[in-house]
Amino acid sequence: MLPVKREFTNTVLENGKKESNLTMMTENAEKATPMLANIEGLTKWFPVKRNKIFGKRTVHAVNGVSFSILKGQTIALVGESGSGKSTIARIILGLMKPTSGTIKWRDRDIFEMRADEKRQFRCEVQMVFQDPSSSLNPRKTIKNILSAPLRKHRIIGRKKLTHRVSELLSLVGIEPSYGLERYPHEFSGGQRQRIAIARAIALEPTLIVADEPVSSLDVSIQGQIINLLKGLQQEIGVNYFFITHDLALTRSIAQRVLVLYLGEIVEDGSIERIFQNPLHPYTKALMASTPVPNPRRSRKRRKVALRGEIPSPIDPPTGCFFHPRCAEAINECREVKPRLQLIDDRLVACHLK
Repeated sequence: MLPVKREFTNTVLENGKKESNLTMMTENAEKATPMLANIEGLTKWFPVKRNKIFGKRTVHAVNGVSFSILKGQTIALVGESGSGKSTIARIILGLMKPTSGTIKWRDRDIFEMRADEKRQFRCEVQMVFQDPSSSLNPRKTIKNILSAPLRKHRIIGRKKLTHRVSELLSLVGIEPSYGLERYPHEFSGGQRQRIAIARAIALEPTLIVADEPVSSLDVSIQGQIINLLKGLQQEIGVNYFFITHDLALTRSIAQRVLVLYLGEIVEDGSIERIFQNPLHPYTKALMASTPVPNPRRSRKRRKVALRGEIPSPIDPPTGCFFHPRCAEAINECREVKPRLQLIDDRLVACHLK
């Protein structure tokens, strides 16, 4: 792949919003790959109720995030709880409007689509939630749950509905004769997540946003669900936007990783580059906290200190958001916000690089 020079800038507008611009300076191989979604300068701030002590305050959930989702590519968004991962997912799905920035699906702004375009968008982009127990209606049978999206979008006729639902259950490894007339509480956690995945693929989507899809499951079941997602990707050609706090999970399913910290992308690169040589101190800390099955390798691995807790998005630090927890921070980190810059075939926002 030809080298790419990218420049990422943040401009603060008069009304306090941020406008982000990610420009491609040279031709590169990505242009030959069809782009499904383009997220540019995504910012989401939530006003906090005014009180006598603090006055009016704002939660800076997402701050100028830009990236693209290419066809045939699984992207993992990695970060701690409270970093803004789920907020980004909801905005991409059109469930929440951004404060600023654009989200384009096949070159159409999702918040400016006509009714027919939005209906098609709803078919093409689906979601798998973290907790299947709360995302599946406990009062409906599995047959009714899986047939609901098919009926709403009028994909197939009534006569073929049962056959299609049985087909979906088979695809996720559940015997139709066992599962059709049962209720969600009659299944294990792993089986419920399989059913949630079956519902997500019912409309044959192009992209599935998976928000921590295995974090509520036992470790032994997590691998099965990951293998199921990979198998479905090969069988039906679906793309994934995989959200997780566990960097180790991304290695087996993703080709590209976005490392998110306090609403900002601090590193963006291929899975091979990130795992072989993480550059941002936060990425290094996440890697250091990832368990290694080989005890000898684990003892030899360099320990990276991650001090304190993630700062409040209501009152984020000046300069680099990560500097209060970074053992390598210098004065520039405390005063100047770093820009994303291309280093070693990946984008990194760090003054030390």
